[in-house]
Amino acid sequence: MFDFIRSHQRLMQFLLLVFVVPSFALIGVSGYSTYVSGDHDLVKVGKSAITQQDFDNARANQLRQLEQSNPSGFDPDILDEPAVRQELLESLVDRRVVATIANQERFNVSDAQLRRAIAAMPQLQEDGKFSPDLYNALVNRLGITTRDFEQSQRAEMALDRVLTPVLASASAPNVTVNHIRRALTETRELRHHSFQSQDYLDTVEVSEDDIASWYEENKESLEIPEQVSLEYLLLNENAVMDTLPSLSDEELQEYYEQNKSRFTQEGRVRLRHIFVKSSDEAADEAAALYAQLEEDPQTFAALAREHSEDSGSARQGGELGWVTRDNWSEKLAKVIFDLDEGEISEPVEGDGGYHIFLAEKVEQDQVESFESVKAEIEEEINHQLGAERFADIATRLTSLVYDHPDSMQAVAQAVGMEVKTAHGIARDRLLTKQEAGDGAAIDGPDAEVLEDARVRRAAFSRQVLNDKHNSGVIEISSDTMLTVRVVDHKDAYIPELKDVSAQVKEILQHEKAVQAAIHAGQEALEHYQAHGLDEDASAAFGDALTVSRINPNGINKTILDTALGVSLDDTPTFVGVEIPEGFVVLNIEGGSEGSDDSNLSAGLSQDLRQVIGEAEEHAVLNALRDQVGIERLPDAESAIYAKEGSDS
Repeated sequence: MFDFIRSHQRLMQFLLLVFVVPSFALIGVSGYSTYVSGDHDLVKVGKSAITQQDFDNARANQLRQLEQSNPSGFDPDILDEPAVRQELLESLVDRRVVATIANQERFNVSDAQLRRAIAAMPQLQEDGKFSPDLYNALVNRLGITTRDFEQSQRAEMALDRVLTPVLASASAPNVTVNHIRRALTETRELRHHSFQSQDYLDTVEVSEDDIASWYEENKESLEIPEQVSLEYLLLNENAVMDTLPSLSDEELQEYYEQNKSRFTQEGRVRLRHIFVKSSDEAADEAAALYAQLEEDPQTFAALAREHSEDSGSARQGGELGWVTRDNWSEKLAKVIFDLDEGEISEPVEGDGGYHIFLAEKVEQDQVESFESVKAEIEEEINHQLGAERFADIATRLTSLVYDHPDSMQAVAQAVGMEVKTAHGIARDRLLTKQEAGDGAAIDGPDAEVLEDARVRRAAFSRQVLNDKHNSGVIEISSDTMLTVRVVDHKDAYIPELKDVSAQVKEILQHEKAVQAAIHAGQEALEHYQAHGLDEDASAAFGDALTVSRINPNGINKTILDTALGVSLDDTPTFVGVEIPEGFVVLNIEGGSEGSDDSNLSAGLSQDLRQVIGEAEEHAVLNALRDQVGIERLPDAESAIYAKEGSDS
């Protein structure tokens, strides 16, 4: 609801602090008063310095954190952007400033406070209570002692004491809350008529002179980025299955016979029984009941209800439902499954007494035919063989790409795979077919794999790009991996006019259509302002909408800002607004002032306190920077603008 407020926060700095400079507890720093100074200082912070080593360590940690949080891959070149490097260095400076103040002011944390803080850590709790086992496991996983962990936590808590009070003391004045609340909830009732560029494409003309002129003025925008063409071996399920030999009918039949029990539905019997518990008279009682059943089998259920001592089934006339051999001992199973449908067994002794069985229905074993399961068997065998083949090829591929560093074909022959090719792989994306030409990777069957940031990073590594060696095996997932080799490299270039003439024509047609739409919209606006709406024009405006900043009702921000910028005293009125695809005429019919929503005010007040607190925190941090003294050294610029892996 309040995205427009949050958008003004220093979100990038916060994210970088989270990803780049984790808690001392996660890297085992023993205390905030220990600083490392190197030969290549980047920024002096009081009497200490941020060194090149500090910066490189932070970048390595930044990369590791992003890799962990993006298992499907990300573009590492993002971390080489000067703005990102600059933000990283500034976050290191800020942290050092806070540590310096904490040290100078001798901020400390008592043992009791430390114990409470550690005990409250969610990752150290089990069933809502502190767990010594989880604590020891965490410390062991970090590879530090409990003393180091506690010192690092004490340091973190001491650092928090520098700026946390600033955030905690922030408040939002009621007048500010009320003003913003009214701005959020004020409404406008409007209808709109859009003039879209697509409706004017047929009305514009583009000459060859127009195309040539635009090209000369804007050709830098058409630059095709640096790109490579690759040979690659892709190991996945499809690739493995292609290498498997065909299975003969004899092999499939043999597998069927060996696993026939899996394709057999076991026979079953719908059964009733009368049970007589063991006693001196049990055999005679069972025999007497059997004699009655011989005279009248139809009385089985009635006799079971009256005489069976299996209380669970007696109430249902001895009914046991459908049973299989696994439900019974071998002796009883033989008796039951030798019965014909409707047949009653003689009394048979089992555990605990005598049984008389009635087989109400009998279903014999049903075996699926070989032909009916042949396809299933073939798929199953291939799956087993494929898994073994995949593991074998993966192991061999890992070593072969290094044994034959300058030949992808030799590797492919050794593992029985096909070398594939793809064009148009840039550092940050796969190029379009228009940019890359025929064989563009983006149009190929393996586009999703080749677009993975790990693949592009490998393709532009020094070993692969400059030395033209095979890359190592790049694991995309547990069942997809590949190795790549650069076979062609093109620097960034600006294409000739003849190669992009059609593209430029489309751009110009769009630009002229937008201008035509804007012109038509402005003329319509002048007409409406002068003459109002007639019946035909009114239909073009559509239904009325009520919009506000918290409920824009599908209206984009540009149009919304224009509508809310119109004073209610001036309504009803017509106004116009240019949009990327043309022009919109707004018929603003009225609206309302902001409402007094106490629930909204409470949430808004909390959000504003957060925003104000962070702004005040930033101001205090800048004052502390001045107090401590910050000196940016020449090597800082090199660290910010250096390109990872460059030869310079």
